[in-house]
Amino acid sequence: MNLNDLQNISNSFGNTQRMPVLFLGHGSPMNAIEENQFVQGFRKAAQEIPKPNAILCISAHWYTQGTFVTAMDMPRTIHDFGGFPKALFDVQYPAPGSPELAKETVELLAPALVEEDHNWGLDHGAWSVIKHMYPEADIPVIQLSIDYTKPPQYHFDLAKRLNKLREKGILIIGSGNIVHNLRLIDWKNIDTVGAGWDWAVEAREKTNNWLLDGNFQHLIDYQKQGTFLQYAIPTPDHYLPLIYTLGLKDQVENLSLFNDELIGGSLSMTSVRIG
Repeated sequence: MNLNDLQNISNSFGNTQRMPVLFLGHGSPMNAIEENQFVQGFRKAAQEIPKPNAILCISAHWYTQGTFVTAMDMPRTIHDFGGFPKALFDVQYPAPGSPELAKETVELLAPALVEEDHNWGLDHGAWSVIKHMYPEADIPVIQLSIDYTKPPQYHFDLAKRLNKLREKGILIIGSGNIVHNLRLIDWKNIDTVGAGWDWAVEAREKTNNWLLDGNFQHLIDYQKQGTFLQYAIPTPDHYLPLIYTLGLKDQVENLSLFNDELIGGSLSMTSVRIG
């Protein structure tokens, strides 16, 4: 790729008002087809920000060895779950992709090796929330995978290189859950808003305080913070999208929370807006 090619890619997304960044607690795949306070929160978040030129999503459900970015013209809708009603499997989110944005992302993240992918598509961490925000599926969406071989600090630092995209009308979304322990779900309270085990309540309180205080190093070093976070984050896949979001925050930007509730004992829907 020569210098002219890179200039053409950069020009394809003109400079705009700086876009906010979102971390969305996506919860159960059923949120894709249910009407509840959380999907209302997703819609409200979209209404309160400028309409993006494109979306780059870091989803908990694309967890890979190495880093990849979707680069196809029309990403498929991936139903990466089981045991749910047919109505959920029938959902399609036919948003276009953006090979141009994928190429620009690869260049921005250099010298980190990022490979273009033409097989993945949009997993439910992406489409189950974006469909509520932009139901017309008229905004290009690409996904960036999470390299499971790298520590949280690496992901925090890598995200900083994406900041230039915010000046081009690109909405960057991290999609996961801060508290996410499927083995310890309280099935009797799976739909009870506010239901949380003691350790989940403590994890929500502590992480919220660190978020609002700007104490991101505690969040990056979550494995050192105590047993409550070991229960809340037994694996990092759903947590690392938050770290990407935090890596994009400038010192002067505001950070606010929404959808800030526990459900099912061991899940939090807490979502974050930056900017």
